[in-house]
Amino acid sequence: MTPITSLIAIIGTLIVALLVSVWLPGIERKFVQAKIQQRVGPPISSAGIMAPLKFFFKETIKPHSPMPKLYNALPVVSFLSVLFILLILMPQLYVFAAFTSIIAIVGLLKIEEVIYMFMGSLSKSVMSLKMPFPDIVKGAKHPDTHRSYLEELSSLRAYRLIAFGSFPLYIALFVPVAMSRSIYLSGIMAYQQVHGPILFTLAGVLGAIVFFIGYMILLNEYPFAILKTKADVIEGPLMEYAAKYRAYVYITRGFLMFVLASIFTTLFLGIPPNLFSWTILITIAVALIFPILMAIMSAFSPIFTYKQFYPTVAGVSVIGILAIVASFL
Repeated sequence: MTPITSLIAIIGTLIVALLVSVWLPGIERKFVQAKIQQRVGPPISSAGIMAPLKFFFKETIKPHSPMPKLYNALPVVSFLSVLFILLILMPQLYVFAAFTSIIAIVGLLKIEEVIYMFMGSLSKSVMSLKMPFPDIVKGAKHPDTHRSYLEELSSLRAYRLIAFGSFPLYIALFVPVAMSRSIYLSGIMAYQQVHGPILFTLAGVLGAIVFFIGYMILLNEYPFAILKTKADVIEGPLMEYAAKYRAYVYITRGFLMFVLASIFTTLFLGIPPNLFSWTILITIAVALIFPILMAIMSAFSPIFTYKQFYPTVAGVSVIGILAIVASFL
């Protein structure tokens, strides 16, 4: 494949990924959750297309933050980290062996995770309004002490989620590594070309279950919606973003759905995202199936508190470790 052909394949795959990803949030909310809960629900184009488009035309508000430029740049950084993961998965870039590895994917996913925590740490507003007033009610802290902002509470929960909740996804990523004995995507692909898809093994089935639970946790969907408590003004610091910056938040969520599905097809089916192969249809199919399954689970699930969240994550992580052990057997 010539450099020009490779470049066309990369750009074309990115375009397909973006076109598919903008429909995934709407499919999740309209076709599944709304029907299960017997409500009309939003149009299928609302969450991924119309909402971002609407925010691109709204007035940009300067946030009350100690570092407003960095605060506004965080959604863009989140999108770029997800974009780079998709690039890593494309077979045209496997020549950059050190870059196209599980370690690189884990690192970029961690960047996407910590962005939310940084958002909460840098936001000092409520609904874009500054909070200059001190606590003067009887029994409150002294006015000169540090005030705890609502977004900081959400940021603390995000830290707990990063420190513990992401274990299942990252453990599942290393099941293919254990089976192929390679951290490089090219090695994992080569193993599956000889031995067949990892998904069709005991370790692969267990790893797929753990991966899907990690998929839901990373997307903060019920019952793992630790970051969506109403006590933090709907969604904590995300509520403070306006105009195009909030549009980036919407776009990134749908794009992350597609990229996580692409990670699964690459590692467990041996099918990387590639526009020049008919297997791109399988990647798209998995990208559609995952939100549907997630919506079904979310519609019938309660909201987990920490009392339920921690044991569930621990149990799923144990299953992931068993999958890694099984891969050696």
